[in-house]
Amino acid sequence: MKPAYIIAAYRTPVAPEGGAFADISLHDLAAPVLQACIDHCPIPPEDVILANALYGGGNPARLAALAAGLPETIAGLSIDRQCAGGLDAILLGARMVQSGAARAVLAGGAESHSMRPIRARKSPNGPEPYDRPPFTPWPNRDPDLHDSAAQLAQTLGITRDEQDAFAIESHAKARAFDLSREIVPTAGLTTDAFTRNLTTKTTARATPITGMLTAANTAIKADAAAFVLIVDAETAARCTGANPAEVVGGITLGAAPETPATAPVAAIKHTLQSANLTPNDLSTSEIMEAYAVQAIACQRGAQLDPATMNRGGGALARGHPIGASGAINAVRLFYELQNGGTGIAAIAAAGGIGSALLLRV
Repeated sequence: MKPAYIIAAYRTPVAPEGGAFADISLHDLAAPVLQACIDHCPIPPEDVILANALYGGGNPARLAALAAGLPETIAGLSIDRQCAGGLDAILLGARMVQSGAARAVLAGGAESHSMRPIRARKSPNGPEPYDRPPFTPWPNRDPDLHDSAAQLAQTLGITRDEQDAFAIESHAKARAFDLSREIVPTAGLTTDAFTRNLTTKTTARATPITGMLTAANTAIKADAAAFVLIVDAETAARCTGANPAEVVGGITLGAAPETPATAPVAAIKHTLQSANLTPNDLSTSEIMEAYAVQAIACQRGAQLDPATMNRGGGALARGHPIGASGAINAVRLFYELQNGGTGIAAIAAAGGIGSALLLRV
């Protein structure tokens, strides 16, 4: 395979559902980020791969490409792997470059909880509203994600105090970290809107969800877009800006549908083993924080160094724009590696799916 490099990575700020991006269409949220990615490269992209979980159909990747002023020859490819989609779009783009099918691909994700369609199924009695589609063909093996995370905390003995402490640290790291170089200002926002001074007092008062899960140790619904530009070696040499990050490896694996939160562990282990690396070889990691218990379980299960994980905070301090979250982790990883090193990004998805991406600068 040919080598593939990420040479640009950007995202919008993350805004809570109903917040600053409430009236922005999905393609208009994505377009400025696509434009920012191509500013550093003289070679026009050959395709746009956009992950999305909540859109009402059509091909939002094509809409975003047109809204960004990209060549009309770009057809756009929209994918849905729920939370893992943004990372999987990047893996797919990298494989297109590695195979020689393309020289430059824009890949990532965009999500708008605020503008999501109202869902309903046809029935003899008229439309029946529903919140989410099934993620397995078996109702008894398709748990509510909150319930599954709460059960995981109980099974692993991860206490409410541990989960709250993790959430507090996520906010503290995000507040202390300068994220400006990766963010494309959007609708007046220049930083993630949800990040705050979270304390033990505020976590103690947080609204309960189920079990030990609360509104403080669970990521909120959010809107955002994030993309990277992936190119071959010849193109990378002609681009300016950040240090290129080579795509060393990555994989998406299925796992038990009942325990989706820990699905990234197998993907992380497989990706490292394929590259003849161990967790000790990693200088940084970006692990999804849909729930504090999920991040803790994945860190422990994959034996990642907690001191080098999510240095700029995670989804608990930002929010969870489903289709974009994996791409946001990849953008964060790209900038964490700008001074050199090897790092991994990983995320879980409903239905028992785990994805991982390995980068080296």
